[in-house]
Amino acid sequence: MARHLVTSALPYINGIKHLGNMVGSMLPADVYSRYLRQRGHDVLYICATDEHGTPAELAAKAAGVSVAEFCAQAHDDQKAVYDGFELAFDYFGRSSSQQNVEITQHFARRLKENGFIEERAIRQVYSPVDGRFLPDRYVEGTCPHCGYDKARGDQCENCTRVLDPTDLLEPRSAISGSTELEVRETKHLFLLQSKLQHEVEEWVARHEADWPQLSSSIARKWLTEGLHDRAITRDLDWGVPVPADTWPELAAEGKVFYVWFDAPIEYIGATKEWSDAAPDGEVRDWKSWWYEADDTVRYTQFMAKDNVPFHTVMFPATELGVREPWKKVDVVKGFNWLTYYGGKFSTSQKRGIFTDAALETLPADYWRYFLIANAPESDDSSFTWEHFAATVNKDLADTLGNFVNRVLSFSRKRFGDEVPAGAAAGEAETRLGEEIARLLAEYEEHMDTLQYRKAGAALRALWSAGNSYLEEKAPWLEIKTDPEGAALTLRTAMNLIHLYAIVSEPFIPSSAAAMRRSFALPTADTATWVTAEHATSLDAVPAGTPFTVPPVLFAKITEDDLESYRERFGGAAV
Repeated sequence: MARHLVTSALPYINGIKHLGNMVGSMLPADVYSRYLRQRGHDVLYICATDEHGTPAELAAKAAGVSVAEFCAQAHDDQKAVYDGFELAFDYFGRSSSQQNVEITQHFARRLKENGFIEERAIRQVYSPVDGRFLPDRYVEGTCPHCGYDKARGDQCENCTRVLDPTDLLEPRSAISGSTELEVRETKHLFLLQSKLQHEVEEWVARHEADWPQLSSSIARKWLTEGLHDRAITRDLDWGVPVPADTWPELAAEGKVFYVWFDAPIEYIGATKEWSDAAPDGEVRDWKSWWYEADDTVRYTQFMAKDNVPFHTVMFPATELGVREPWKKVDVVKGFNWLTYYGGKFSTSQKRGIFTDAALETLPADYWRYFLIANAPESDDSSFTWEHFAATVNKDLADTLGNFVNRVLSFSRKRFGDEVPAGAAAGEAETRLGEEIARLLAEYEEHMDTLQYRKAGAALRALWSAGNSYLEEKAPWLEIKTDPEGAALTLRTAMNLIHLYAIVSEPFIPSSAAAMRRSFALPTADTATWVTAEHATSLDAVPAGTPFTVPPVLFAKITEDDLESYRERFGGAAV
């Protein structure tokens, strides 16, 4: 089986992430990783907190603690939420790790040796009131492109255009709010992306056929506009230091690398963190996943569209310029925005549902299923409480949960606590097996090609097929005249429950585990994927297998619930 490296965009350290962040990167990466593991592949899913840059310093200042202390606590807080969502990272690292420092500095040295980094004097915003140069995010103002009045000096959150602080209209210090700003000369390191333009274009041309249109169109847009040389250092107290052995003057001034230079390198750094954290007796070869791995590793990245340019153009330029055989991404799965009643989720403006509050409100599987089944792939998708409740009630409670409960409860009532034997499979079971095998193949195709909405629809169709079979056979009537036939129907339906437990695991792992535990099988704690043969025969759970009826898998969301959710989180009935 192939080796699959999976990464998702690094969540920034300044606060708990909202549902838009979750569905745009980490959750789909987790769903894909779980699916690949079930199919028998060797998978390494790596993520980390992105801890450098001005927002971390500003957040720590607001909290009245050191940046190191703030980041350590925020990392633990975020990891607790991701554990609650059952994100099965192989390792969740930190971009402030010593491993990332060393690899980032190595990349910088190699880029300089190859003529792709040079030192330049630039004019930069200086705040006399604050007594310091202001890095990009320390400057706020009005975007010259769209007029958004809370744009940052590196990027406008509203229109996503990349900016320089001097581009902003009516600029002000994010530290003191002072508008008495000056422009003074200072020195910084520049990555000469313009010299790598053609190499990046050739690399994109070789790979974009495997990318969704969103990712390839964004990459092409940036390449058409042309790659510009980019400053990759900042005047901050927190970050990967410029190495003194290579740039002694800048190191003495306390320059650090720009967060967008070191953050993508943390994918490699976090893999080395994973390797270094191996328990005694276990050897983890981090470098085999990243170095000279083009023929042995398939690398898939997940991220929202605002991160796509950095991973399809900027970081590949860095890797190409290093002139070493580091693994570059094979597939970039980009996502559009998840909106909240048509408005943008926003961490900085506290708008929308945040992941910790989501888990306090309802179990993780409710959120996982809704988000993936409605993933913002071809266009933006909108979260409303009404849509969420309708999806949970119809798909999870009625279609899946009710099927599981009524099959197991009825069988226990009429045949006891073991799977009944009943008659041999007949024409209805043959048709059902063929339909299940067909739908399973469709589901697998969509999962293999990262088509999440289509995969969700195929999974829902698998659940619906069981309900259709049950309605056709009607064992509650069948038992009155043909007990052996009713036993066959229930045995077949129980095999469907076991199949559902396996194929639903990437979407709803907790509920899938509860379904698996219903049957006292030797493999009850595993989720080996279903073969087409098993899907057709539906005989994995033999007669005589003891079973239990699990608690209700999914509770319906009531109108009273909806009213309380809207009151707490905002949003009006539509």
